[in-house]
Amino acid sequence: MDRLFLFNKPYQVLSQFTDPNGRPTLADYLSIPDIYAAGRLDYDSEGLLLLTNAGRLQHQIADPQHKLPKTYWVQVEGVPPETALAQLERGVRLNDGLTRPAHARRMEEPAVWPRTPPIRERKQIPTAWIELTLREGRNRQVRRMTAAVGYPTLRLIRYAIGPWNLAGLQPGAWQEVAAPRSLAEVTAASRPSRRR
Repeated sequence: MDRLFLFNKPYQVLSQFTDPNGRPTLADYLSIPDIYAAGRLDYDSEGLLLLTNAGRLQHQIADPQHKLPKTYWVQVEGVPPETALAQLERGVRLNDGLTRPAHARRMEEPAVWPRTPPIRERKQIPTAWIELTLREGRNRQVRRMTAAVGYPTLRLIRYAIGPWNLAGLQPGAWQEVAAPRSLAEVTAASRPSRRR
């Protein structure tokens, strides 16, 4: 039977079950046999990671050709104006090419858990939160995009992948949800809403 788990990956935990260097891994939080991460989340990023026992489902979720939207809550240094958000939406030129169009908006500070250790803050420079939704997955893409428009990322939380999100999950917590029967079921539930 296909199984699917949502996990809120804490800061500085690897998105794998073993590490020869002894860093915290998924094995410190999940003891469910034969499940694997569907995609990755950087060591210094937090938030939603999907795990499954089904190779088909793992591939459908992780493969960029299926373009599942991924929504990030990003705390940046400085307060980006609408022009910077518009640039993120149009696409940003990175060293590996132009990013695909995205959805970007400034948001109120979300009610999230404190990070340990806390982010570095400079008293003379304010911070702001943006919500950024992408349909591609380049290495460290969100951090590179915000830096490219002049607002470096201080904290990065992946809030949602397709129809799944972190609602109610504290760091290190997980829950099993119904596994979709097909990719069509996932993509139909993932269609972007027209919110602004």
